[in-house]
Amino acid sequence: MTILGISAFYHDSAAAIIQDGKIMAAAQEERFTRKKHDESFPINAVKFCLQYCGLQINEVDAIAFYDKPLLKFERLLETYYGFAPKGLISYLQAMPVWLREKMFLKRVMHEELEQLPGYDKKKVKFLFPEHHLSHAASAFYSSPFQEAAILTLDGVGEWATASISKGSGNSIEILKELRFPHSPGLLYSAFTYYLGFKVNSGEYKMMGLAPYGIADSPQTKQYIQSIKEVLIDLKPDGSLWLNQEYFNYATGLRMADDEKWQNLFGFKRRNEEDELLQHHCNMAYAIQAVTEELVLLMAAEAKRITNCANLCMAGGVALNCVANGKLLRSGIFENLFVQPAAGDAGGAVGAAQAAYFIHFGKERIATTAQDEMQGAYLGPEFSDVDVEQTLRKYKAVAQKHETVDALTTATALLLNDGNVVGWFQGRMEFGPRALGNRSILGDARNAEMQKKLNLKIKYREGFRPFAPSVLAEEANEYFELDAASPYMLIVAPVKKLHRKTVPDSYHQLPMMERLYTLRSDLPAITHVDFSARVQTIHPETNPRYYQLLKSFKQLTGYGLLVNTSFNVRGEPPVCTPDDAYKCFMRTEMDYLVLGNYVLTKSEQPNWQESSDWKKEFTLD
Repeated sequence: MTILGISAFYHDSAAAIIQDGKIMAAAQEERFTRKKHDESFPINAVKFCLQYCGLQINEVDAIAFYDKPLLKFERLLETYYGFAPKGLISYLQAMPVWLREKMFLKRVMHEELEQLPGYDKKKVKFLFPEHHLSHAASAFYSSPFQEAAILTLDGVGEWATASISKGSGNSIEILKELRFPHSPGLLYSAFTYYLGFKVNSGEYKMMGLAPYGIADSPQTKQYIQSIKEVLIDLKPDGSLWLNQEYFNYATGLRMADDEKWQNLFGFKRRNEEDELLQHHCNMAYAIQAVTEELVLLMAAEAKRITNCANLCMAGGVALNCVANGKLLRSGIFENLFVQPAAGDAGGAVGAAQAAYFIHFGKERIATTAQDEMQGAYLGPEFSDVDVEQTLRKYKAVAQKHETVDALTTATALLLNDGNVVGWFQGRMEFGPRALGNRSILGDARNAEMQKKLNLKIKYREGFRPFAPSVLAEEANEYFELDAASPYMLIVAPVKKLHRKTVPDSYHQLPMMERLYTLRSDLPAITHVDFSARVQTIHPETNPRYYQLLKSFKQLTGYGLLVNTSFNVRGEPPVCTPDDAYKCFMRTEMDYLVLGNYVLTKSEQPNWQESSDWKKEFTLD
């Protein structure tokens, strides 16, 4: 049986296809259109999924969409009615879009799918699982657990904003839900907005800014107190009530009431281009601390009502890898699995899985050896022939290596010499993280690498941290981490063995001085609070990347590298060899490894840019 899953029309549209319960292919539409967080119908992703499986659309048994649009429309109407006459302008802007596109979603999907050969709308079977069921399904059915508690947290689906469920075999039972307008995701996004970052894309920036906050400062403590006493009422089970007098997202065009927040916190909303000051860092720390607290409380409640040893997580808040790390170390659950595409893109996988296991009642037997996401390497892959076509197109100069060992040895030497290397291999990753197939790599021991990657390669804010990829068997040598973290979704402390002594005044230093203080012998990946967002590399899922790390260890004694996504700021990660070459030539990247070919920047023809890409890819 073949099920096509689709998520679309909010942000991060995606498609996924499963056959007899196995995830065959999955990809986000942004990777094909080159429009970050593309919300349009994922026709290119659908075409890829079908092509990968050698299918036409008429051979699919069902198409599952990741939420129920009519139920979402009901929530919209009831919300505007409940807050009336407030929100009239927002209502007038929202209604035409809903009436034209989302109320008649089946018609829109028919129109889009008619682009595909063999499509017959009379024969297609559409299924619409609820949003948080799609999230829960994407986490549980992708996990290696036969039984688990499931925690989903995001902005909002139809009505639910968070849920606790229990998964067993092929069934999922939803036990508790938190409902709109009270939402952990929208709370976090409101602070993202107030600190001058873009909602639905800048939340991870705020998480990266939080360690620059001074935990024990009176200002930080006051921010936390104000959040808990004025903005929210956090319950012992992790549920929360949000004081709607301070928020605007229910009926307005902004996330928060700027004037009331200014009176509460004592400073104006930051504009995107404004300098980041210490009070911004302290506020980021405060909301991060509150979020971690509510996640731990919800997890404890999930443990209490399910009595399961395992926990699965999905929803946008599940991408908060700092909270995930603290949850793992808390010991509330024995095992933790976080869906790597935890946001709305992953809803495409979950919708297909919910259709297969719940609607069609198919049997499920979990395999404890490995999860079902296959390292998240579920996108397109390209052969040497494809690479050679790109090389000829740009008259590029490249050296081919005939064996994997020769390729990884040569690349390790380049990295050891302080070079930045674009690494393009195998199937593209599904989800927001580069996991070693569409990556930019550097030497974590290099004290200048973090600054070089941010300012000369990614062209983004200097404070942004980078993550390490480490040989799975050696993760515990560098980090306080006793579990696998293949999807870069766990933050763990760097071991004291690798830390440097910092000045007594370290925590009082200005933000950028703290950033460039040498904290460890792995300065490029050690955050200012001595932590790192760890990715463990396993030979079963990515043998070539694993071999590169082995080659680097043989050369240097260190089995880890800096790994960041292969793109510039505001651009989706590269998909094709053509995308990779363009990104390589636009930046100050030193080398590019395309499959078996190594390209040296200094040997390439002069690059003539056809467009002003820095305007096209604005700060995200």
